[in-house]
Amino acid sequence: MEMLKKEHQLTISVSPHVKSEETTSRIMWSVSAALMPAALMGIYFFGPYAAVNLALAIIGALAGEYAFQKFLKRKITLTDGSAFLTGLLLGMNLPGSVPFYLPVIGSFVAVVICKQLFGGLGYNVFNPALIGRAFLLISFPKLMTIWKEPTAAFIHLDAKTTATPLGILKEEGVAKLMEIFGDKINLYTQLFVGHRAGSIGETSAFALLVGAAFLLYRGYISWEIPASFLGTAALMAWVFGTKGALFAGDPLAHLLSGGMLLGAFFMATDYVTCPSVKRGQILFGIGCGFLTMLIRLKGGFPEGVMFAILIMNCFAPLIDRSFRTRTFGARKETKEKEVRK
Repeated sequence: MEMLKKEHQLTISVSPHVKSEETTSRIMWSVSAALMPAALMGIYFFGPYAAVNLALAIIGALAGEYAFQKFLKRKITLTDGSAFLTGLLLGMNLPGSVPFYLPVIGSFVAVVICKQLFGGLGYNVFNPALIGRAFLLISFPKLMTIWKEPTAAFIHLDAKTTATPLGILKEEGVAKLMEIFGDKINLYTQLFVGHRAGSIGETSAFALLVGAAFLLYRGYISWEIPASFLGTAALMAWVFGTKGALFAGDPLAHLLSGGMLLGAFFMATDYVTCPSVKRGQILFGIGCGFLTMLIRLKGGFPEGVMFAILIMNCFAPLIDRSFRTRTFGARKETKEKEVRK
């Protein structure tokens, strides 16, 4: 028998014989690309200072990962895009006016302490970018709660306050928001476009939805977590969103304000820190939405997305274990007991 040419030879291996062109690197860089519209909108509204902070957060994440891996003589993994994405997400979760050293500190905590010390990509328990932000909020609470007014001049905003819409909504209610923005149509328009005080990357709901649509189309994220997250938050905002009355809240104002969309589509869906089982992802999203609104409505902070996702990260392994699929051919425990009897 003639020998097959090298290009026609087959490699025989055990199943499953499933191949995909998707790699960790491609997914990470694709998510970063999906975040770019929101990042650019943040730079547009908050100016060059915000651009520098975003750049410093990314550079800090890349430098921290490189230095740690170089020191321990590990393989350098900067090209996989995970450190870049962590820095970008951290920068987008910061106010545009924070001092330049804050993004660097936050990136170090996110990449070195939360990610690399746990073993690197795939071993971290918590979302690194959110851990970096939580550390900065605890360590520098005053600097992390000073909000800069947007500087874009083509949209008129009849408000001099630097409070975020969530802060106003929590302290003074929807009536004050109506007074500032004029009417609900203008309120929703401004929130949707992004011309309001807030973190760099959470302002423009439109830009975030564009990026989320791209990720859903490519199959990099699924609908379970965002839908259950946003649906639960909207229901709670409608039922309990107004003090002294039920079913009188404004769910759309809550969904478009703060980090709800950024968290639901880009951080709660992190492959490493969320459940992998579809039914578990729905429960995970419900927990995130419930805790977010519980903190927003009853807690001491006007925003609860960061805390909600970090808390639910703790339960992700337990959720996966509870919803794991039964091994093919295995019998349920109850049936096994009956057989033994």
